Amino acid sequence: MRHPEPVLLRETTPWGVRLILNRPAKLNALSGELVDALSGAIAEAGRNADIRVVVIAGAGRAFCSGFDLAEEVEHAIEGPVAWRELLAADVAATLGVLDCPKPVIAQLHGYALAGGLELAMACDLVVAAEGTRLGEPEIRYGSAPVTLLMPYLIGQKRTRELLLTGDLIDASTAEQWGLVNRVVPVERLAAEVNALADRLARTPPEVMALTKRMLNRAMDAAGFRVAVEAGIDLGAIINAADTPEQREWDEIVRRDGLKAALAWRDRRYDEELGRHDAGDRATD
Repeated sequence: MRHPEPVLLRETTPWGVRLILNRPAKLNALSGELVDALSGAIAEAGRNADIRVVVIAGAGRAFCSGFDLAEEVEHAIEGPVAWRELLAADVAATLGVLDCPKPVIAQLHGYALAGGLELAMACDLVVAAEGTRLGEPEIRYGSAPVTLLMPYLIGQKRTRELLLTGDLIDASTAEQWGLVNRVVPVERLAAEVNALADRLARTPPEVMALTKRMLNRAMDAAGFRVAVEAGIDLGAIINAADTPEQREWDEIVRRDGLKAALAWRDRRYDEELGRHDAGDRATD
């Protein structure tokens, strides 16, 4: 009998460990099992003196497409209390990456979306392959970002553009905006991350851990943790709002699958954009 592949792979390296999200058929969507496995691995790495640096990567065609929306629909989460409990657990997992005493590098390719982008933003450094697409499209299906990291990284105006439109940007734009540290050819991605991790590993772990804590406390002084807690409360209300669009989304997922629901979501926005373009041309 064939055993299922583990949802998280661990690759030992000279500088530490590369954790590989391993649900390639679902573009590494964050299921409950994967979130738990990643949280455990990050906590373990933080305690392991042999690990100097952690890298998070994705198997297959993408880094991570976000939280597993089909799983959420299947579990039929109802009411703000249940939603808050789920969101709080997801936020705790993301903050576990931010608070890890070891430096964490995100190795991005393909897509880094929604909760996947939040996971990357919680890492200390982000290296992306050329052609990677990044964004938080949650608003397009009646949801909200889970961990409110983005405004503390790129400011309010650019955050509002991404979160209120749900648009995606490419890796080069993400680098210009401050979401990504560097963009490299896809064939050089792993080698560039390895070289960067090797440099970080040369710093004494005690110095690295305290420097990370200083940086995190600077964010906290600017209200980061308070904003995250408020975001959980408001996100629970948004997800439990039961709008007509949310009901239709859930019904399509149940009846036709997630791929059909995503096509319905994108078609709504593409059609609206097409109507605006036609109106603009008519007034030229």
